[in-house]
Amino acid sequence: MTVDLVVCNCTVVTSAGRSADSGVAVEDGQIVAVGRSDRLPDADRVLDADGNVLVPGIVDCHIHNREPGLEYKEDWESATRAAAAGGVTTVVGMPNTDPVIDRPEHLELKFERGEASAHVDFQSYAVVTSENLDLIPEIDETGALGFKVFLGSTVGDVPPPSDGEILEAMEKIRETGKRLGFHEENGEIIDHYTERFKAEGRNEPIDHSHSRPVIAEQEAVERMITFAEETGAKIHMFHVSSGSAAEAVARGKDCGVDVTAETTPHYLWFTEDVMREKGNVARVQPPIRDAAERDELWRVGIDDGAIDCIATDHAPHTPEEKKVDDPFGNTWDAISGFVGLETEVPAMLSFVDRGRFTLEGWVRRHSTRPAQVWGMYPQKGSLQVGTDADFTIVDPDREWTLEDRRDLHSKNCVTPFEGESFTGKAVATVVRGEPVFEDGAVVGESGYGTRVDVE
Repeated sequence: MTVDLVVCNCTVVTSAGRSADSGVAVEDGQIVAVGRSDRLPDADRVLDADGNVLVPGIVDCHIHNREPGLEYKEDWESATRAAAAGGVTTVVGMPNTDPVIDRPEHLELKFERGEASAHVDFQSYAVVTSENLDLIPEIDETGALGFKVFLGSTVGDVPPPSDGEILEAMEKIRETGKRLGFHEENGEIIDHYTERFKAEGRNEPIDHSHSRPVIAEQEAVERMITFAEETGAKIHMFHVSSGSAAEAVARGKDCGVDVTAETTPHYLWFTEDVMREKGNVARVQPPIRDAAERDELWRVGIDDGAIDCIATDHAPHTPEEKKVDDPFGNTWDAISGFVGLETEVPAMLSFVDRGRFTLEGWVRRHSTRPAQVWGMYPQKGSLQVGTDADFTIVDPDREWTLEDRRDLHSKNCVTPFEGESFTGKAVATVVRGEPVFEDGAVVGESGYGTRVDVE
């Protein structure tokens, strides 16, 4: 038997364990064998991993690809080009575009654009607002991966539904079997402090952070868990930034609520001191927290298991929107968010190098659990025979520094990770048996990426 592709001479790592001197065989885009390199079948193409580590393809379940409508910031092609270069094989786009993804025809448009230009596999959420509760079943049938509610003000100014409408939405989404995620910040608290700080002339980058206090995040988490306990809905907390919010998630899990959560590399890597060091470049919502909250996020979220997934909240903006030329200027004139698709794997491997994660623990949170939480497993995140041949090959020992953000592949590349040093890097990315990144370059044609089907 001769297969299409064999990847050999690597350590294969899944969430369940690792196997040295092993590899994977691929036929028609599917895994047909996993085992020792010397026992794999002959292949039309052999990819020698040179002793590096092969893991199930990284799944980033939280990116802002900005298409449709905001392509000057980013689009499906540039976002998934960055994903391929970063070792990410599946991405999920957020719905705060123009138009917002709030009805079936808008979701279909987002899918059509992705099919035309994506380099890696993809999916999308749909937003829930006061105006589209009756459309939830139809949006589900159109193929949305899940749903999202913006509870607090954020980029795009998508107004939140009322609490009553959220309860109704949870009941409708429960019937679909899908999950409802939240930008979990109490909008009334944020709006109060934002207006107060502006009136007092408090306009430094750290003031933006302090205008969105931890209690705004913690309260929103606890309120949505209470609603989910009442309705039986499956819920998810996007971009958990604080230990206090992670503790609220843990309490919800202990009560039997089906609540999952993610955090990002920037919340685990930085403290709010980055706002004083790099200014509005690091402005993000929720904000990066102080050292005590970050340490508690590690303890409760990672060590004790309240956090299920790692994602990025990849959010490109132009240098002008981020006020790069005046990073310590009036923070209210700047915008929140920055890119992350090409630094997430290096950041997490650096944590592995420091002993904060095992390789298996990293894979579980960055591949297996995101796929499970959002209904893509085992096709994604498993390395099981018969599933999609999505692999990320990493050199866990490579030491390097992101010297210049312009080396990244997004349309706009502002990031607080510029100047940071890492141990570990993605060296090859394979999607359904086709290399999309190797030898330091994105390869293949845009439009190869395919929408992930979910039940």
